[in-house]
Amino acid sequence: MPDGADLKMELCAPDLIEACILAGGLSSRMGRDKSHLRLGQRTLMGHIEKTAQLLGFKVRSIRRDSVERCGPMGGIATALESSRADCVLFLACDMPFVSEEFLRKMIKTLRRQDRAVFAAQNSRVGFPLLLRRDACLPIVLEQIERKDLSLRKLAKVLRARMLKPSRGQRENLANINTPEDLAAARKHRLK
Repeated sequence: MPDGADLKMELCAPDLIEACILAGGLSSRMGRDKSHLRLGQRTLMGHIEKTAQLLGFKVRSIRRDSVERCGPMGGIATALESSRADCVLFLACDMPFVSEEFLRKMIKTLRRQDRAVFAAQNSRVGFPLLLRRDACLPIVLEQIERKDLSLRKLAKVLRARMLKPSRGQRENLANINTPEDLAAARKHRLK
């Protein structure tokens, strides 16, 4: 596998990629900030940060959205507005099982003519996702203005490529949203 610098040149030249981890949600189903919850030796945020760093790109967390109460769309808008990168890889802090392999596959899936790649599973569309900043920011802001906060709708409007995990990669897209999800993830980690 090429290192991060080689990957940039090989796949998106001259694009630059930045990884942004969204961690500004209310965590209402969990009852407390999910990013600080422990899963083994790391927090949920620590797991996704470690995986993102393996890619060799700049990694940052978005904890405060410039547009409040918009769910993930607020974090996406914040990152796109403040990034200098050509492409932004969006990760969720509550998805600790996303693998470097899956993220590299996502980056390889983006073609020059594409605006976006979204992960898709069981007719659901969501994180992780990869967006071209200049092509996507106006559309994200327009959807927020219309109060259309659906990631599925965003993917449709962007005519995004969909990346489905292989049978062995399905756990990559597991979210930890509730105390029960966390207990199941901890039990799974012990195996």
